[in-house]
Amino acid sequence: MVENAEQPAYPVGLRLSGRRVVVLGGGQVAQRRLPALVAAGADVTLVSPSATASVEAMADAGEIRWERRRYEEGDLADTWYALIATTDPDANARASAEAERTRTWCVRSDDAEAATAWTPATGRIEGVTVAVLTGNDPRRSTAVRDAIVEGLRDGTLIAPQHRDRAPFVALVGGGPGDPDLITVRGRRLLAEADVVIADRLGPRDLLDELPPHVEVIDAAKIPYGRFMAQEAINDALIEHARRGRSVVRLKGGDPFVFGRGMEEAQALAEAGIPCTVVPGISSSISVPGAAGIPVTHRGVAHEFTVVSGHVAPDDPRSLVDWASLARLRGTLVVLMGVDKIGRIAEALVAHGKDPATPLALVQEGTTAAQRRVDATLATVAETVRAEGVRPPAVIVIGDVVREAPDGHRR
Repeated sequence: MVENAEQPAYPVGLRLSGRRVVVLGGGQVAQRRLPALVAAGADVTLVSPSATASVEAMADAGEIRWERRRYEEGDLADTWYALIATTDPDANARASAEAERTRTWCVRSDDAEAATAWTPATGRIEGVTVAVLTGNDPRRSTAVRDAIVEGLRDGTLIAPQHRDRAPFVALVGGGPGDPDLITVRGRRLLAEADVVIADRLGPRDLLDELPPHVEVIDAAKIPYGRFMAQEAINDALIEHARRGRSVVRLKGGDPFVFGRGMEEAQALAEAGIPCTVVPGISSSISVPGAAGIPVTHRGVAHEFTVVSGHVAPDDPRSLVDWASLARLRGTLVVLMGVDKIGRIAEALVAHGKDPATPLALVQEGTTAAQRRVDATLATVAETVRAEGVRPPAVIVIGDVVREAPDGHRR
């Protein structure tokens, strides 16, 4: 145990790449902290009988290992760093005692005084990580962090003035995944929020920068898995707005490009609540660009079309005219279509598209996990199975796929 809590903590940057880290508890604290641990290259094991949908998605994607059980003595063996964040005070105390015996640096979300390490308020800009500790005043830590980051951004290093502000609701497009690709306005509104309702495909690293008092509501929509019904999302926006809170609905890409943002804006309008729409960089253009694929190119494609592939071409719910798309000479970008791409390719070929038409799937675009898989309409179904391509992935169909510089092919 810490013998003198009045003494300042000794700041240090942990190099966790390839080293074992154990996280106990799969709730909101884990959801906030796991992305940074994964980004640091840590070998993360999560021990928890349950987890939020976003944490579950990280386990399904292989970013972390998940042992679906409660904490047991010995879980911290050979561990460099531990984050204790369960809802069981007894388990937290026993795990903390084990960390003390094994000399494992340990953060406790429920009792900072019993921890051997504290998580600083962190911010990142242009390769610089700013970490601030102010003892038991996390809001001050966050304010100092924000001042430094903003100063680095504009070259002044002067803390911004804090003033009262009116509550607001903002539908913010977070961009394709890289936290640096959110707009300046979107980041500013996020920093002012009391409540953030976040999608799985939003820039999750930004959640780690939020002050501890901000309530994060997980609205992750995992394909064919758990999801927060759209009606529940609408109700949450309305409820928190009526309570006088500043609410940000953080969405991946752009709110109005297959983001159901208009449904949320309409629900708010019907409830008499105004909202601000902050456009985001759509993955339909940015993800191909990050992989070196232009959606238009002189002499190759003078048009591009973006369609949703979440329902198959032969599904009566589909609103897409696949026959017309097959006749177009430009680029076709398909979102949310990984598991339907085989049937989509068959439909395009059946309506006259050349089976040899090149195609690229860009998975986890703009993030550290980005990868590109190339195929043709004739081979894509088998390629997706063989390569284990998983959502989220943007699919680009057309001759522009051949235009990418060799350095961008992966």
